[in-house]
Amino acid sequence: MKDYEALSKKHFDAQAAEYDARDTYYYSQNGKISCRDIARRLKAVPYENLLDVGCGTGFLIDLLAKEKKAAYTGLDLSEEMVKVAREKQINGAEFITGSSERLPFSDAGFDVVTCSQSFHHYPHPEKAMQEAYRVLKKGGLYILSDTGIGGIGGWVDNHILFKLMNSGDCHTTNRQGIARQMESAGFHVIGSEKIHRFVYTVIGQKQ
Repeated sequence: MKDYEALSKKHFDAQAAEYDARDTYYYSQNGKISCRDIARRLKAVPYENLLDVGCGTGFLIDLLAKEKKAAYTGLDLSEEMVKVAREKQINGAEFITGSSERLPFSDAGFDVVTCSQSFHHYPHPEKAMQEAYRVLKKGGLYILSDTGIGGIGGWVDNHILFKLMNSGDCHTTNRQGIARQMESAGFHVIGSEKIHRFVYTVIGQKQ
């Protein structure tokens, strides 16, 4: 079996230096779409502590910090992505390396957990969701935005295409599939919307 975390780390380490500047499909285009959508949804949400899992270059946290003062934490597997994020010197933000499946935080410490355009790189998505649930406070929000499809296209991606690629992509699903995974992890799904072509945002709340 492929080591998808190692492949993702290698892939994004190589892209980090020019990731923000290259606004294309295989770089930051969909990431920016997701981040801007999440930032829009959080404008009216009160929070003091936010964790962005798969934070990349800190694009989302940079958007949020310009609008709201809070304690922001970004976590990413790629050391080079984290390096770029730190260089932005975002007020109130801390960036660390780590895995979505093993979050180095205590239980119930965050008001909001976000995840934009990285979930399809997680080899064990159920573990990532369980970890997001664990570190959220009761009533906290999990906002996940990603690119994915279901049906025969999703089957081809998951069972053929991704097995041939070395970018760390390992699974895809549509927003209905993400909603089912959230419910299995204990979340109450309070929002699900297609935002651009195959890009969607799904929101779960910890009960």
